[in-house]
Formats: sequence, C-alpha cells, structure tokens
Amino acid sequence: MEDSFDKSKIVEVKPLRSLAPVLPKHVQSVFSREYPSGFPPFYSFVKPHQIPLPKEAEEIPLDDKVAEKTPVKAAAAAAHDTPVAAKVTPIRAYKSSHDEEMNQQGDGDNNDYSEGFIGDKQKRSTDNIENCKEFLRRKKNKTREASVGGTSSYVGVNPTLKDDGDRESVNHVLMTFDSIRRRLCQLEESKELNNALAIKRADLRASNALTCKGFKTNTRRRAGVVPGIEIGDVFFFRMEMCLVGLHAQSMGGIDYMSIKDGSKEDTVALSVVSSGVYGDDTEDNNVLIYSGQGENFNKKDKHVTDQKLQRGNLALDRSAQRHDEVRVIRGVRDPMNRSAKIYMYDGLYKIQDSWIERGKSGGGIFKYKLVRLPGQKIAYAAWKLAQKWKAGSCARNGFILADLSNGVESIPVSLVNDVDDEKGPAFFTYFTSLKNPKPFGLVQPSLSCNCNTACVPGDLNCSCIQRNEGDFPYTANSVLVSRKPLIHECGPMCRCFPTCKNRVSQTGLKQHMEVFRTKGRGWGLRTLDPIRAGTFICEYAGEVINRAKVYQNVEGDNDEYVFDTSRIYEPFKWNYEPSLLEDVSSNVCSEDYTIPSPLIISARNVGNIARFMNHSCSPNVFWQPVLYAENNQSFIHIAFFALRHIPPMAELTYDYGITHAGHAGGSSALRRRKKCLCGSARCRGFFG
Repeated sequence: MEDSFDKSKIVEVKPLRSLAPVLPKHVQSVFSREYPSGFPPFYSFVKPHQIPLPKEAEEIPLDDKVAEKTPVKAAAAAAHDTPVAAKVTPIRAYKSSHDEEMNQQGDGDNNDYSEGFIGDKQKRSTDNIENCKEFLRRKKNKTREASVGGTSSYVGVNPTLKDDGDRESVNHVLMTFDSIRRRLCQLEESKELNNALAIKRADLRASNALTCKGFKTNTRRRAGVVPGIEIGDVFFFRMEMCLVGLHAQSMGGIDYMSIKDGSKEDTVALSVVSSGVYGDDTEDNNVLIYSGQGENFNKKDKHVTDQKLQRGNLALDRSAQRHDEVRVIRGVRDPMNRSAKIYMYDGLYKIQDSWIERGKSGGGIFKYKLVRLPGQKIAYAAWKLAQKWKAGSCARNGFILADLSNGVESIPVSLVNDVDDEKGPAFFTYFTSLKNPKPFGLVQPSLSCNCNTACVPGDLNCSCIQRNEGDFPYTANSVLVSRKPLIHECGPMCRCFPTCKNRVSQTGLKQHMEVFRTKGRGWGLRTLDPIRAGTFICEYAGEVINRAKVYQNVEGDNDEYVFDTSRIYEPFKWNYEPSLLEDVSSNVCSEDYTIPSPLIISARNVGNIARFMNHSCSPNVFWQPVLYAENNQSFIHIAFFALRHIPPMAELTYDYGITHAGHAGGSSALRRRKKCLCGSARCRGFFG
C-alpha cells in the first residue's frame, strides 16, 4: 500500500526537548503491518489523513508533587510468556539522562496508611435459617448494634483486605464514600457547613475523610485485574476509583508505576482513563485510540511544542514493548448532568500500535492504539448499544413492544424477549401509584407547607422540612441523602411549585427501563442508563389490600406481586457514619422504618414496572416509605432507590423479605416459600 503520510515530518519538527531519541531516517509505516489473529482489522487507520484531529491539543498533566515510593516487586508486573498484541514499533526506545529520573517518579497514593478504624467482616449464616424466628433474631441483634447512642456500627476495611480486596470490601468502601459525600452535599446546600470547612467539591472532602482513616482497599499497586472490581462497574467520581485501587490518579489520565526489571528499573502503565474528548472513541468499541499526555504549547510564550516521552507517555511506550495488560476506563458524559462524566471499567487492553501525529496546534502528539483482550464480559460496547436502542436507531433481537406503559410514563418502557417464545407478561392495568389507598391517622401540626416557590434546604420555617427533623431529604440533583423511618415529601396540598425538589418520588421515571425475559426467573426489569446511588427508581404501584385477602386462597394460586411492609427484611447500613465526619455536627437517625400500620400492595391486576423487579439476597435497590398529603389526608407510598451505582443493562432487584410466621396465613407462607435463584454469595436459599 502506498504511504502518502510522511511521519518523519512530525518527529523532525522539533526534537523532544531534554531527550536524546535515536530515530531511523524513515519511520516504518504503522499501516503496513498485519493484525494478529483474534483482532479485526482497524480500517479507520487505512488513510491517516482521515483521522479526525482532537478538539483540544492539550492533555491534563499529572501531578509532579506525588511520587511513587514503594516499587512493586518485579514478579507482579512480569511480561507474559505469550504476547497477544502484535510486536509494537515503539514511539522510541531511547537512552537518556532522564531515564533514571522518570523511572523514579509515580503519581500513586502513598501506601503507608494508618490502620484507622478496622474490624472483622461480619459473616451471615446462610445455612441455619430454619424459620422466621432465627431471621428476626439476627435482625434485632444488628439493629441493636447500629442503634443511635449505642456502640458504633462503623466497621472499617479488614486489615487483610487493605492490600488485596474483594467484592464486599470494594462495595463497602464505595457505599461509605458516597454516603459521606451525600451528607456533605446536604449540609452545604443548607448552609450548615462552617465557612472555613465548606468545600464545594464534596467528593474530594469525602475521599480525604476516608483516606485519613485508612479506609481504602486494594492499596497494593498492581497491573492487570484488581480484586473485587468487575468489568462494567461504573463510577461517578474519579476519587471512587482511587479509593478502590482501580486508578490512582485523581486527575491524570495515565496511571503508572516503577518496577524492577532485573538489575534496572523501568516504568510501566497500569491504567488509562479515556475522557472521550480527544478523538479516542472509534467505530469499533473494542479499540481505543489514546492520546498521550502533555500540553502542545508553552504557557509562558505560547510557542507550539511536542509532547515529551516521559512519565505516562514513557510508561505506555514501555508497556507496549513488554506487551503488558493495561486497564481501560471509559469516560462518558453524564446524560443527567452535562457538566459531569460517568466512568466505566471496560477491562484489560494491550497496546497494539503507537505513533506520533500532528495535533491541531501543530505540535506532535503521541497516539496509542489499545485493543481489548478477547473473552471478557462486554461492558462499554453494551452501553453504546443501549444508547442506540434508546434512540430507536438500532434494531434488536426479541423486541416485542416499544412502550409497555402505553404512554402513561413520560419515558417509554420497552418489552424484550430474546430467551424463549413468551410474547409478554399476563394482562394487567398499568398504573403509576396506589389504588384504593388507606389514609394513616398521623397527628401533624400541618399537612402542607406554605413555601411560595420551592422549599429551600435549611429553611426551618418550612413545615415539610420540620417533619424531616430539620434536614432536606434530597440533594439538589434529587439524590436521597439517608434512609429514614419515614420521609415526608411535599404534596398536592403544599403551596410550593410542582417542581419542588421535595417531590422526588412523585415525578415519574427519570431513567430508560425495559422489561426483559430472564433465564429461569420469568420477567425482570433492567436499566438502559447508569444510575447513581440514591437515585429514585420508581414507586411500587398497585392496589392496597388487607392481609386476609392475601391469604384467603391458602391452597390456591399465590399472589406473586404482593409487597408487604411487615415482612422481615435483612438489615443493612446505608447512611453516613458520623465518626468519619468528626468536624461536622451530624444528625444521625435510625434506618429502621416506622410505618404506623402494615401496608400491603398487590400489583397482580394493577401496577407499574416495579412488579417486574425480581428478588435478590444481594440487591442493588431498596425501598423507602414516603408520606405526603392529598385531599386533607396523609398517605404512605413505597419508593425504590438505588442502593449503589448501577451500570447500564444491569437487572434491578430488591429483597422480597420473608413472611413473619406469626401473621395470618404465615404458616402457609412458610410452606410455600420459593427457592432463591439470585446466585449471590450471600444467598439465604429462599424468599417469600
């Protein structure tokens, strides 16, 4: 193939300052090589002039102040015996006086952590639950330990899991981080933070609070797989990735470290974060074209410069030569907040090619072609496909119906079955709230607030805020701050605007959902959008019934669509831990729900998407009672919120609980409990 692109013009524009590269006169064309087996040809690079230039020629520099002090043993980052990627012609393997200096630098966190608060993981027995009494006993014990005024329920990261974590420790760290961040946002929005302490970036302060306590996991720096982190996990903040050891740079796009390779030290790349704004994305979702780091103009005199082969760029060049695996995190603009990004871990890649390209400003930019290793779970590709499905621009297998709600929901709910021949669920009437609700006789000084526009956090004159113990229950972006015995929302009787932030559970769906056919568990519900922890999912809609009606047909068909607030549910901690916010006055409330009387809802004949959520012993959704006034009466509703960050295409599940043996029909319910197929490591074996 004729090469019309003279690459030597780029590398000879200006020698990389302070380096002494040894370059051939004519750089071999990167487009003439054959691709290794297992990788499709990347046709976007057949004609170099067709490559779109990046919108910005700058790359965010790494922090020079942070240095890697503890190199990982050579065995941890040794090259594989059988490389997957093709032999790479490096940007340049060179010898320079800067080699030793650059190899000593790193931007990772200091691994010398204090022990902080630590404790053993509390293991739950899954084999000896014989009846509801045992389940209830465990619930009471855990509630007593977590009660306000009692022994602190704060359990840090087990010392054995600090260097090398697991799934439970990763989730524990992430949920703790987000609980603190939400609380700081709540305090800041209500102006309760002291001016000297107020920080607009609640994520940075939450990260600092955990770091000071040694509340981290996977602190041992490593290449390749990070224990406890799964492909497809999403992160809404860069600091989350730092705390769990996925990517140690809070700003830099390339994470790297120094290693000993025989008698010398070398620098290798561990992970990269693709910002999505430098022309990184390609038509092939398994290929990433990554731009090197470094500015393309001198800030002082504005002269165009070339990127330097040092730090992260040098690490990628070395990893290319060694055929090392590099973790790739994809950044995508948050559809709910265009000024923010969502990050997805997309698995392991290898650098297949590298070259230098002239940037928009005229300077040389390092380019690296990373190809995803085959055999991994699809993640980013599935996300991109879901975006096409939402837009209706892509046909799909098993598609049945565009909108199951028939226009009732503001966002259509699609129906899909690519598993079997089932054409759809049994007939039911789609309804978004409660049918025949029963008012609760709560004594309230006022059923509505008198706010003229919208309720304002920190306004103690607002009666709705007063009933929430002085705290606004949601952040400015409508995220629930803490679980409470009962959340009081503004209702139709309040004078505030319908757009008031204290009406979150009444505003309908905010994410694109679809009902899909599962393998062996009937119909299920999954999201096409990433969902942040604390985000409202939907209300459990249906007909309010009495308990006798639920069990009147003891030996007949059981109603599988019943939600019962009096069931026994596995306790869990979701709220922030006050001991991690020692300089902030905290208003700690119990996470045990206090509903005046049992609320039983049947969605068998009337309901919404909540009726399709399956059970899991390790759910990603939880329910919260919410009360607001309508027609001079107060009604309790059941609202579902995200327990943790949920990636796109993930199934939504919650804990069904188990029926109390002492209730009417309880003995029959014990006989008709169903075998649990959730597959969780904490599965208790049954539900219902």
